[in-house]
Parts: sequence; C-alpha cells; structure tokens
Amino acid sequence: MDVFSQLADGFAVALTFQNLALALVGCFIGTIIGALPGLGPSNGVAILIPVAFTLGLPATPALILLTSVYYGAMYGGRISSILLNIPGDEPALMTTLDGYPMAKKGQAGEALALSGIASFVGAFFATWGLVFLAPQLVKVALLFGPAEYFALFTLAFATLGGIASQNQGKAVIATMIGLGIAMVGVDHQTGVPRMTFGNIHLYEGIDFLVAIVGLFAISEVLLFLEHKAGSAPSEANQKLARVTAPFWMLKKTAGTMGRSTIIGFLAGVLPGAGASLGSFVSYTIEKKISDKKGTFGTGDPRGVAAPEAGNNAAAGGALVPMLALGVPGSGTTAVLLAMLMALNITPGPLLFTQRPDVVWGLIAALFIGNIMLLCLNIPLVGLFVRVLRVPSKYLMPAVTMISFVGIYGISGSTFDLIMMIIFGVVGYVLRKLNIPTVPIILGILLGNEMETNLRRALEISNGDVNILWGSPLTIGIWILAIAGFVAPFVVGRFLRPKKDPTVAP
Repeated sequence: MDVFSQLADGFAVALTFQNLALALVGCFIGTIIGALPGLGPSNGVAILIPVAFTLGLPATPALILLTSVYYGAMYGGRISSILLNIPGDEPALMTTLDGYPMAKKGQAGEALALSGIASFVGAFFATWGLVFLAPQLVKVALLFGPAEYFALFTLAFATLGGIASQNQGKAVIATMIGLGIAMVGVDHQTGVPRMTFGNIHLYEGIDFLVAIVGLFAISEVLLFLEHKAGSAPSEANQKLARVTAPFWMLKKTAGTMGRSTIIGFLAGVLPGAGASLGSFVSYTIEKKISDKKGTFGTGDPRGVAAPEAGNNAAAGGALVPMLALGVPGSGTTAVLLAMLMALNITPGPLLFTQRPDVVWGLIAALFIGNIMLLCLNIPLVGLFVRVLRVPSKYLMPAVTMISFVGIYGISGSTFDLIMMIIFGVVGYVLRKLNIPTVPIILGILLGNEMETNLRRALEISNGDVNILWGSPLTIGIWILAIAGFVAPFVVGRFLRPKKDPTVAP
C-alpha cells in the first residue's frame, strides 16, 4: 500500500540522530511537565515553542520536539494523579478516582506501571488511526471551497468547548475576543489599518506566538504566585516497592484498554473535544460495562487503564483534523498549529502532497516517541516522582526565564515582551473568571483564514449569502456545528465527571 511506503519514508526522516535525540529530550521534558500539577501539555508546548525557534530548528525537527513534549505530558499527568490525588492536567482527573485508592492500598507502583502501559496502548493504536484516517480525510477536504472552509471554521469554534465544557457562553466570549485580536493590523485586501491606534508595531498584527506564551505560560506563573508561592507539592512519598504490573492485572484490563482506545480516538478526532472528553467518556462507559460489583472508585485497575488509554488515544486523534483540515482537535494541537503557521507551513489537504517529509516524519516520530515513553516511564518513574518535590519558587522563575528569552530570541523586540506580559495578565484575569483561553488562541489563529474564506465565498456569489449553505456538504457541516454547540447543554452534565471533593483544585 502507498501509505506504508510513505510511512517508510517518514521513518527514514525520523531515524536521524538529531530527530531521535529531539524525540528523547521532548519525551523526557514532557513527562516532567505533565507530572507537575497545573502545567499540562498546552503550557509545556507553549513554553518550548520559543526554544525551538531560538535553536533554529527546521520544521520537521521542531514538530518532533513539540509533539514528543505533547505525548510525554499526556503520559506524565498520571503520576501526580496516582501519588498525590492531584491531576497533572484536566484529562488526568479521572485517573485520580481509582489511581489514588490503589496507591493508598500500597499498589502505587502497579498503578503507575499499568497507567504507563495503558497510555502506550492508547497512543500507539491512535497513531495507526492517524496513519490511515488522515489521508482519507484529505481526499474529502479537497472537495472544500471557501464556503465549506468557512463552515468548517465555524464548526471548530462551535464545538471547541466539547461535551465537557463548563460554560458555552464564556467560550463564545473567548472566541469573540480571539477573532477581535485577529482583526488587528492592516487589512490585506483593502490596505486599511484596523484597531492599530496609530501604533506602527501593530500594523503587522499581533504575533500569535506572543499571545500563546502570554496566555498559557505567563498566566500560569501569576496563578502560581497567587496560590502556591514558595510551596512544594506535598506527600510525594509513596513507596514504590515494584514498578511493574502483574500479568493478571494486564489480562484483566486488556479489553478495557482496547475499548477505551477506540472511544478516545474518536473523541480526539472531533474538533474541539480533545483528551478531556476522551478520558471522561472512556471511564464512564467502562464503568457502565465492567463495574458489576461496584469496585470502581475503590482502586479498580480498570478505572486506571480506561482514562489513561482514552486520553492518550484522544491526543493522537486530535492530530487528525489538525494535519488533514488545518483545524485543531484540542487546545494543545491549536498551539502546534501556531508553530506550523509560524514556519510558513499551512496545515490542510495540500500539506500531504507539498510537505510529505513533515507529515510522515512526524507520524514516524510518534511511533518512536511512544516506545521511548514506555521505556522511560517504567524504570525512571522514581526520578519523575522526585520532580514533584521541586518547590514552585524554583520552578516558576525557570518558566518565566524561558518565556522571555525565547520570545526575545525570536523577534528581538521589547514591544513583543510587553505584549506577552499584557497577554499574561489578561490570561490571568480570564482564568480567574473561568473564561477559557483556548478559544482565544483558536480565534487568533483561524480568524484571518475565516475572514478570507468568507470574502472569497461572497465574491464568487456576487454577495449572495446563500452560498454559505448552498451545498449538501456545507449544510452537513452547519448541522454538526449547531449540534456541537447545543450538545453540552443537553448531555454535558451527564458526561461531566463529578469531582472528588478530596482532589485539590
């Protein structure tokens, strides 16, 4: 098959010394970032983007580094969930429900090993799903015109909150903010400055890398300063007598891993759903299928395997719409999309024909990275546990330094540093108000493309707006967009997990 020959070419790209080294470094750093409560994959990738530019990495090595951080953070989120009952990120919340009870029963090592294996299974088979599904989605995407792409971008915004969204109204506000920021600068069609306030630095628009690092990394530093300054995560003292999963446990959870991988991958492919939905739905469905004796929530290994396989499969699935359609499937893939755009690479159907080295080199690196992560996360889990004891007063200055040095290294502009600080403060305020920042990033990234496609569609139709829903494909996308926006109000409260009151916020 042609796909296997392309994948072989991808392995030829990924198996160079530089790319292997970057994958290993990214996996290691990503696992640490995932293990630290509060950072998560989005922040980890945002922090490393300036580093990738500062190192002058070409497109493929840069993406291999960042996606390795992404996958590593998805693996690492389980460590603090199991040992501290504190999720490393939102998708790892479900792992606390049975992971921490296993640790309290003296099975911390078994829980960590099982979660690592489940993460590997979910990510490995999701990568195969990416191999086969993305090229097929590309064939469909080649049928898209300006009206279809405008509807598709609307679908991405409408479903960004996913079923697990806490407040769709606030997601709409965030999207409007992002689209407003995207309009800043000189209009490419008319040459008229928009919302520049006479500042020449704003004529080229606002750099989305500056916005990303500010909204994610700097706002996280401000939150740490408010809540955890000088503190160190407590109780990371679980004894790891054995960091292996016994055969009976693997046999018991094999079906769970398979089912959750499929569920998580499908959840990840949905634009805007991401790993959180994959984790929540995988756990919920597995509980309904397997929990005949009411053991879920008391330390059942299946309650650890299900969310870990689900969220890592969703991480792989989220790359499908990003690469094939140019629409991110999660917050982290929105950050990766920004990286591609900064490298003058346009994700979408033409990416597979114009830059196959980037696509297939990245996919091959994901396979290699998964094997690296499995090898790292079993024998070196004790090292990652020690990282949980690092006080935030040492960690946060490092994050701040990387952010400032990285952004200044890219642009050499003090104005960008000021803008980064402003976005950091804005992000801090928005997070205090529980307004999500990911829709803002998506608005900044896709706003200009959305406007361009709207204008092209109206030019083709001589101003007739009916072109926006004038084909069966656009009608289908609009129906999905409306359903995706309404779904959280109808079924979100059933799928949203009930947070354990003992879990730290």
